[in-house]
Order: sequence, then structure tokens, then C-alpha cells
Amino acid sequence: MKIGVLASGSGSNLQTLIDQLHYDESCEIEISVVISDRKKAYALTRAKKAGIPSYVVKARDFPDRHAFDERISELLDTHAVELIVLAGFMKLLQPAFVQKYRNRILNIHPALLPAFPGAHPVADTLAYGAKVSGVTVHFVDEGMDTGPIIAQKSVPVFDNDDEDSLHARLQVEEHKLYLTVIKWYAENRISFAGRKVIVKGSE
Repeated sequence: MKIGVLASGSGSNLQTLIDQLHYDESCEIEISVVISDRKKAYALTRAKKAGIPSYVVKARDFPDRHAFDERISELLDTHAVELIVLAGFMKLLQPAFVQKYRNRILNIHPALLPAFPGAHPVADTLAYGAKVSGVTVHFVDEGMDTGPIIAQKSVPVFDNDDEDSLHARLQVEEHKLYLTVIKWYAENRISFAGRKVIVKGSE
């Protein structure tokens, strides 16, 4: 199965996918392309080091968001991508793009959705005084962090936590959970019952 990764930042989740999937010759999952909306995103460096085709697609270079999404779509289709994986991609995908790739776009979020959606979930968790945080892998829909939830993993919040310490513990679980869900998808173990996501053999 070929996956395409969209990333805006350092790409730590991307690196885990490279190490655990792309470099594993026994695995039938290949990262066929990495696309970033930021020229200086370190995710691009990680892709180049791994020999993965990478592209910069900046929204300001296009007349509107539709044209921006169309360019990303062209690249994904050129590289025969079967599953799109968001790894810190900071642009909200437009409805036409989501509809084209319905149930083929994954995102990971450092909170237990539906709590603390949006761009600052770790800070929001701490500000609220929550005692438990976690990570969520979900399908992307037209909203912000509102798509069907596939899997979650809880992480305790300690009294002395700051953003850095909590985020570091969340990342450990992110790397594990994203790998697991991508493998489930590749093995055709994911199905739907209405909005509920069913994973075959996970009970």
C-alpha cells in the first residue's frame, strides 16, 4: 500500500513511519511521497534522506485554496497514493478534497477528541486542568478534528507538567498508535457502522 504524508513541521511522526514501515522490507507499506506547505519544514529533509520524493506546495502561490488543494491532489494521484496521512499538517483541507478522498485521510491529534480540538490542544488541556490527556487517530472530514475516531490512547497529566513535558509523553504514544492504525488500514480491518469505526480483531 502506498501512502502520502502531508507535513508542516519537524516530521517526528513521519520519521517513525520511515523507520518502521518504509525501511522494513517485509512490510508492504511504502511512503511514496511527502508534501509540505512550508519550504523550511524539517519533514522535507527527513524525506530526502530516505530517498522519498518530496514537494513544497505553498498556499500563497495559488489564487485560492481550491487551486492549492488541486495541486496537492495531483501530486498524490501521480504517486498512486492509496492512504493520505497527516503528520502535523497545519492547513484545514477543503470539502472538495475531503470528499474526493473520503475515508482515505488519517490525522493524529494530541488530545482525547472530542475534547480540545484545534491548534493548541496541549496548552488547552493544561489550562483547563484536565487530569487525563491522550492521543486520537481519526479519519478527516470537513470539520476541524471532527472526523470518525479510529483509536485513542490515554496519557496522565501530572501536576508538574508543562507543555514540553506533556507533549513529549504524548509523542511517544502518537508514534505507536499511528503505526498501528496505518497497519490496520493496510490489512483492511477497518469498517464503519454509521459514524462508529469498527476494527476487526482488535477486541
